[in-house]
Amino acid sequence: MTHPLLKMVSRISSGFAPALVAATLGLCSLSAQASGGAVALDHFPTEKLKDLPSLQNGAKIFTNYCLNCHGLSLMRYNRMTDLGLTEAQIRDNLIPTGAKVGDTMKVSMSAKDAKEWFGAMPPDLSVTARSRASQDGSGADWLYTYLRGFYRDSSRATGWNNTVYPNVGMPHVLWELQGSRGASIEDVKAAADAKPGEHGALSRTLTTIDALTGQRTEKVEAINDGHPHEGSTITLTPAVGGKLSQSQFDGQIADLVAYLTYVSDPSAQTRRSMGTGVLLFLLVFVVLAWWLNREYWKDIK
Repeated sequence: MTHPLLKMVSRISSGFAPALVAATLGLCSLSAQASGGAVALDHFPTEKLKDLPSLQNGAKIFTNYCLNCHGLSLMRYNRMTDLGLTEAQIRDNLIPTGAKVGDTMKVSMSAKDAKEWFGAMPPDLSVTARSRASQDGSGADWLYTYLRGFYRDSSRATGWNNTVYPNVGMPHVLWELQGSRGASIEDVKAAADAKPGEHGALSRTLTTIDALTGQRTEKVEAINDGHPHEGSTITLTPAVGGKLSQSQFDGQIADLVAYLTYVSDPSAQTRRSMGTGVLLFLLVFVVLAWWLNREYWKDIK
């Protein structure tokens, strides 16, 4: 195997509150700016898609932190042999109790429990890396930005919010690795006391969210200078209390996104390699055909 699979970290303990393993998925950046709700997506490091150790680590992270709620119904465990793992390694390290190596990666939580805890089954993530693609970036970019964009927010039931997916129902399940982050939010909008027909009367709401408690502190002020546009800007504070540095955490998230991208189209790399070979063959064939044609017609006038 190209890279020995590291010992699996312990799975989420059974005592971890179900409400903290929630319903939807997404991701974000160290400093994200939003204007009218749009967030600039960070670029996912695509070289991870060709790195087997990264893909193996991404599979490990998914099975340990995500599979309790989110399934990959279009992916079978034994397909991970494409990532350089043996069936024995997959069986010993990546398969929940009771599942077989040929089974699909179904969520461990039952539909009945999901409906009772969250009101609906958390989404399957088999094709999320493709479905989230847009003019703003690839689905991998969206995931990479979303998963790094959580911050504390005491106004939310889960205690967390997200820059890419505001008011998301999913908590930050990887917070112990990254730590907690706060945020500074600037919201510019028409002043509440603006007179009818009055133009340019704007107010600025500055919101500071504490990284540890999630408590909000707001200050509203009139804008008397400049010509700002209406919209919001959010800047995240550095993470505190995490087991990993920010760069290390970013690397772990990149591995996880690489795995989810692989799952969304497992044959992508094979097709690209095969396509390159086909194009080279056609190039050689065109040269030979041109040479043969010239030799055939050179004595014919």
